[in-house]
Amino acid sequence: MTIVYVIGLDIGQHELPKTIRDHILNADVLVGGQRLLDRFKTYKGKKTVIKGPIKDLINRIKDELESGRTVTVLADGDPLFFGIGKQLVNLIDANRIVFHPGITTLQAAAAREKLSWENIKTVSLHGRDNLLPLLQTLISHDMVGVYTDNTFTPSRIAQKLIKTGIDIFSMTVFENLGERNEKISNLSLSEAAQKDFSPLNFILLRRTGHPEIPLKIGIDDDLYIHQKGLITKKEVRAVGLAMLSIEDHHVVWDLGAGCGSVGIEASLLSRKGMVISVEKDTKRCEMIRKNIKKTGSWTVSVVNSTMPEGLDRLPEPDRIFIGGGLKNDIKILEKAASLLKTGGRLVIHTILLKSLNQASSFFEKMSWPYSITEVTASRSQKLAGELYLRSLNPVFIVTASKINEY
Repeated sequence: MTIVYVIGLDIGQHELPKTIRDHILNADVLVGGQRLLDRFKTYKGKKTVIKGPIKDLINRIKDELESGRTVTVLADGDPLFFGIGKQLVNLIDANRIVFHPGITTLQAAAAREKLSWENIKTVSLHGRDNLLPLLQTLISHDMVGVYTDNTFTPSRIAQKLIKTGIDIFSMTVFENLGERNEKISNLSLSEAAQKDFSPLNFILLRRTGHPEIPLKIGIDDDLYIHQKGLITKKEVRAVGLAMLSIEDHHVVWDLGAGCGSVGIEASLLSRKGMVISVEKDTKRCEMIRKNIKKTGSWTVSVVNSTMPEGLDRLPEPDRIFIGGGLKNDIKILEKAASLLKTGGRLVIHTILLKSLNQASSFFEKMSWPYSITEVTASRSQKLAGELYLRSLNPVFIVTASKINEY
């Protein structure tokens, strides 16, 4: 049985143990990035540069193995830590793979800064088209290491973070680790946003502060920036979030988001997903953005759009919340229902009987199972030196599950 050897090269390492060097120089086929292949100029066999779809490359490796040729794959650091190792194991019989890990960039960077690297949460942005994995991680971690690429460079990442409203992290950029021109720069995000860096880099983001309001379920109403009276009260908000039954990977829509309170607290539940708050009023959108910054709920995206026209462009939702009733028609409900994933949930808050009847009739027509919950909450206030309970407006919560295509 022909074996593929996967060699993790240490940062800046040019002298290899003889057994490892023999696996490289005696292989029929040597696979790796151009930079790593260039380190072995005396190699006489076939070189294959890693580029294009990884699955196609691994299929070529399988073909070489089936032909009886020996293959060695070069990687940076540990091939099983944000490297090619996982894909190789998924597509090639693991019994035919032998790994020789090296020191990772993360380990080397932590050593330079004298940090215990088990406390650093690491994210790779290789091949990504957005910063969502990084934003998800920054919410709950104080130190985050980032593997960058040619698209998400340190300066672009800093620019994106600033645009998102993040100003409570610093950035350390490690350039050319292990090489003679190694450089380490400790910068603010605004400083990093203005600089150019070597393509060979790794960054470490370190928390320098905390959001003004801790992100949790049931944030007091007066801590949100909002128009007077136009906010889903925290007692009703908590019940609505429970009815949504959000899982950590879900995409959640908050339609008619107002000041964004429901979507912001929903983001705490969909930590590996995302929340999209849709609001047509420009001033309210600005309120949502300010509330996102205050709470550090950076996985919430704000969309300033009318509905239902703007919904087609959004990622497909697992959960939809509609606040403020259904107004004078059910076009928004119809469109939202058509775009909701099968198996998803839709929750409507309303104080109007007309909206309650419209929602009930729609779900009856669609044969979707639904329930109605009335939430009546009272809050204590003082009167003549004594406490009494003052009732809030009762709210109807309609919860429906999509069991068939609309």
